[in-house]
Amino acid sequence: MSQSHVQDHIELIAKHEQEFLSQRSRAVRASDAIAGFVGSLSFVVGHLCVFALWIGYNLLPHTRHFDPAPFSLLQTCVAMESILVASFILMRQTRLGRRSDERDHLMLQILMLTEKEITAVLGMDRHIANEMGLSREANTKEVRELSQDTSIEDVAQTIREKLPEK
Repeated sequence: MSQSHVQDHIELIAKHEQEFLSQRSRAVRASDAIAGFVGSLSFVVGHLCVFALWIGYNLLPHTRHFDPAPFSLLQTCVAMESILVASFILMRQTRLGRRSDERDHLMLQILMLTEKEITAVLGMDRHIANEMGLSREANTKEVRELSQDTSIEDVAQTIREKLPEK
């Protein structure tokens, strides 16, 4: 495959990804940004600093402690934040899962089309080989089998039968 074809494919994939990202609503973009930040080192470091300052201040002697040990206010804040953070992450994972499913369906369609195209080309190659007096090579068992249409339903059924149950 030439370099220009590769570049064309890369540009097409990038275009599809850009379209997907641009079609998100403002709320979804905000949710993704929050989930992205939550998964960053900055988030972790920021929280460690806040926790250290919170606990340190509330342990200092001769100061008014707004959350004395065992820091029940801090525990409540962390628990509430955990619920929100988990929700943002789950929403993002759900969207990414749907996007992954879309890609899988597209890939399946492309693979099915490719299989049909290769089967047709192999059939034409067999015909050309027969015309050129290469019928022995064109009619080997493997070549004959590969030039037959593949039943997707049969392949799917075989996979279901062969895979172990969980």
